[in-house]
Amino acid sequence: MTIDPSTLRILEYPAPALRRKADPIDPTPEVSDVARRMIELMREADGIGLAAPQVGLSWRMFICHVPEGPGRSLTDTPPSASSGPEAYINPELSDPQGAYEPFEEGCLSLPDITGDVLRPPTITITATDLAGQRFTRTATGLLARCWQHELDHLNGVLILDKMTQIWRTKNRARVRDLEKRAGLR
Repeated sequence: MTIDPSTLRILEYPAPALRRKADPIDPTPEVSDVARRMIELMREADGIGLAAPQVGLSWRMFICHVPEGPGRSLTDTPPSASSGPEAYINPELSDPQGAYEPFEEGCLSLPDITGDVLRPPTITITATDLAGQRFTRTATGLLARCWQHELDHLNGVLILDKMTQIWRTKNRARVRDLEKRAGLR
């Protein structure tokens, strides 16, 4: 099946594709075309990451770009920002470091919903790039959090599943509204 990247759009909860575990893929020209489209969609939505399941593809791939800004730097050791958008194919996380910290997260597939999610502040990722090269990097801060958030998407997990209880309660009405719009209520 050939995919026309121009037809891809960001899906909103409760789209079933958001709850499926994604399948490993190989880097191909089609995957590169999809990654470029995902970068466009992420930028249009003012996001810092986007996973393939969020555009309806059951692929183990996400894109991420955490620009430098207050509290985010390429020169941090490990870095807390990225120099530009990158694709991560078949990513795996390892070596979480530090006590889990709360931080308010949002999601492009959950408009107007945010909440505190507990995650380790530093993590290592091993993935394949669009050229087929396997790489391993460590990040901290928002970049590490973005990697963890996007990898959750590849496993069918949403921030709704990981939010602290108080934030789940605060967002209950918004979640119901999204379900109503989708005809589930």
